[in-house]
Amino acid sequence: MDMAQQISASYKGMKFFLNAWVIADETGMEMVLLNELGARMGDLSYRNGQVSFSSPMVPSVLKPEYIVADFQISFYNTAALRQALNDCGLSFEDTGNSRRIFKGKTIVIEVEKDRNTVTLVNHRLGYTYTLEGDFE
Repeated sequence: MDMAQQISASYKGMKFFLNAWVIADETGMEMVLLNELGARMGDLSYRNGQVSFSSPMVPSVLKPEYIVADFQISFYNTAALRQALNDCGLSFEDTGNSRRIFKGKTIVIEVEKDRNTVTLVNHRLGYTYTLEGDFE
């Protein structure tokens, strides 16, 4: 993936809107966060199992490890995700346009995808992301 995305997020009544340029492949991920005027708001990098994040503007409730995990849950290989989640005691369901993670019978995370939108809801932590881009 090498593309621009529009991100809207909500957490406990707060709303955040950012643009991002995302470069991701099997070796890791780089994300540059931008405001509506194109000013740099932060940088996130995930390489060799290490997360690096710097942003004076992004609230600390948006933890970089959660951003990376949410991206992986939304886009990464189904078999690899299923194995990793099983190793953590979670189950994973992928129907093509939706993905769900369960702890027992309780839905922890839901992802709904279509051609231009990905929406992730983290029920356990109470936040939602909507990513807009050309995901085909």
